[in-house]
Amino acid sequence: MNLTERINNDIKEAMKAGEKDKLMALRDIKSKLLLEMTKDGSGGEVDDARGIAILNKLYKQRMESIEIYQSQGRADLIDEETKQAQVIAAYLPEQLSGEKLEAEIQAIIASVGASGPGDLGKVMGVASKSLAGKADGKAISEVVKKLLTQG
Repeated sequence: MNLTERINNDIKEAMKAGEKDKLMALRDIKSKLLLEMTKDGSGGEVDDARGIAILNKLYKQRMESIEIYQSQGRADLIDEETKQAQVIAAYLPEQLSGEKLEAEIQAIIASVGASGPGDLGKVMGVASKSLAGKADGKAISEVVKKLLTQG
């Protein structure tokens, strides 16, 4: 079952269970997937990799909104965004962080033969592709810079 089918099934389940918050988040995901399907050149399909990229973007937007609402002291809106972020996160692959992320990037550095900060672009190109959906781009960049300046 692909991502779009999972979302459609979960919408039905959320409707039956009367889960308003979950339903709202799922409908937002579905609308973004439908927009992607109707773009020129998409062939009416969204593969799972593209779907994960869309989900990552939606998740990141929710987290940014939460930060803004926290600075404004809007607890009512924080709660709503948090619930939606949790629904979106359930469809994302497990995020790498800390030691796991460093180990993955260390392997990439070894495979491309990088030796210092001058190889940042070469490592980032490979790391961004292979870790897409598994880690935030900013976190990847920070770890790559750290490892290349150490070595």
